[in-house]
Amino acid sequence: MKLTVITIAYNSAKDIGRTIESVLAQEQGETPWAIEYLIIDGASNDDTVAIAESYIPAMADKGIDYRISSEPDKGIYDAMNKGIGLATGDVIGILNSGDWYEPIAAATAADTFAGTGCDLMYANIRMHKRDGSTFVKKARQRRYQTSRDWNHPTTFVRAELYRQYPFRCLGIHDDYGFFLQMRQQGRHIVTVDKVLADFVMGGASNRKDFKAARKRIADRYRYCYRINGYSRLYLMECVAIEAAKMLLG
Repeated sequence: MKLTVITIAYNSAKDIGRTIESVLAQEQGETPWAIEYLIIDGASNDDTVAIAESYIPAMADKGIDYRISSEPDKGIYDAMNKGIGLATGDVIGILNSGDWYEPIAAATAADTFAGTGCDLMYANIRMHKRDGSTFVKKARQRRYQTSRDWNHPTTFVRAELYRQYPFRCLGIHDDYGFFLQMRQQGRHIVTVDKVLADFVMGGASNRKDFKAARKRIADRYRYCYRINGYSRLYLMECVAIEAAKMLLG
């Protein structure tokens, strides 16, 4: 099985190394896999590209097909779509710069797709707070859908679905919108009760700012739930998530 991992980066010199090294550290499992690793940089003006290029020899030693693209884009989801367009793998995972995989991530993805024939899988994630503490956000599926049960850095998707349904580039939650689209279509979705990735809190989706929170509520409601045919009652879910971020961090 060929897995494509896409990392989106922009002025990420501080933390892209950790992300890249986590891909290098992947372990084989029961299902043999190969990795194609794409760095999609948005024309950074720091050392992001130079740092990414410094890993070319290590990637070659591991037999990883490693490519770096750096050019202006129209935002994170435009960059993801560019990466998807370049991908040649059977299954695609998207790991943004600053996040990192656990060593079992690729093997778990390969084993899960081979064993279940799923269209999309996702797993638990370890969340890192600014004070150094961590907690595990579980992957679950429930009749009442909430993003509290879904973790994008642990998500792997059949490549043809990403190509058929590219990110809409409408808001800051387009990845969750794609997941809801797959769910509404009745795609075969599997959750795995393992921690496969780590995420550092404090980015655009967690910033404690009332104006930003209002925009996140509107984006999630319009471009995730309503665009995919979910009830207007999901507005309460959107508000509740932002309230929790304000109170709990």
